[in-house]
Amino acid sequence: MQETDDLELLIEAARNAGEIARPYWRAEPKTWDKGGGQGPVTEADLAVDRMLHEYLLSERPDYGWLSEETVDATAERLGRDRVFIVDPIDGTRSFIHGDHNWAHSLAIAEAGEVVAAVVYLPMRDRLFTAIKGGGAELNGEILRASQRCDLDGATVLAPRQHLADEHWQGGSPNFIHKFRPSLAYRLALVAQGRYDAMFAFRPTWEWDVAAGTLILSEAGGVVSDRRGKKPLFNQPKPQLDGLVAGCPALAQGILARLK
Repeated sequence: MQETDDLELLIEAARNAGEIARPYWRAEPKTWDKGGGQGPVTEADLAVDRMLHEYLLSERPDYGWLSEETVDATAERLGRDRVFIVDPIDGTRSFIHGDHNWAHSLAIAEAGEVVAAVVYLPMRDRLFTAIKGGGAELNGEILRASQRCDLDGATVLAPRQHLADEHWQGGSPNFIHKFRPSLAYRLALVAQGRYDAMFAFRPTWEWDVAAGTLILSEAGGVVSDRRGKKPLFNQPKPQLDGLVAGCPALAQGILARLK
C-alpha cells in the first residue's frame, strides 16, 4: 500500500531531522528574521530543510515539494499527483528559546487531501503518525480525540488574543485556555484527547497544519477553516483562512459562535 510505504519514509525522515536539529538546540544557533511578519528562521531550520529536500525527493522523485524554508518559485508542484508538505521546524521561536515544544511536521498530499502524516517532537520523543483511512497513533498507541460537546469549560489551544470578545457572538465562551507555539503540535494534542479543541483565526500556512490535520481527522476529530470549509492542500497560494479543529460537535459550536 503506497500510503504505508510513504508513512515509513516520513517517519525515517522525521527521525533524521531530529538528529540534525538536536545539536543546534540550546546552542545559540544563527538566527535571522525573514521579514514581512514571517518570523525567525535559524540555521537549524535550513539544515533540516536541505536534508529533507534531498532525502525525500531522492526516494520519491516524482513527488512535488512545498516547504516553509524552500522558495516556492514555480508552479511545478501543482502538476504533481503527490506532494510533500513540510515544516522543517514548527515552533521556531520555541526552538530558539530552548523550549521542548517544537516539532518536525511532514505530510504527503494527493488531490488536495493529506494521505500520510508525521509530527515528531524529538526533545520529547513523541511521534504522531497517521495514514488516510488507517487511524492515528502516538508512539504506536491509537489516538482518540475528545468527544466533549459543550463550549463552556472546554480546554482549548489558541493564541490568547483569539479569546477576546471581539471575535465571538455574545462574548467569548468560558473556555479553559492553554497554548503551545507549534500549530502541528496543537493539532496532535487535540488528536490525543489531552485538549478538546484548537483554533487560529489568522491566515494559516499549509506546512504548519497539513500533517496535524490528518492526524486529528484520523483520531475522530474534524478540521475546517474559520468559515467551516474543509482544508484543501497544495493550493497555488498555500494558505488557509484560519483553522478550527476538535470533535465534530465542539468544532461546529465554535464556528457557530464566531463573528
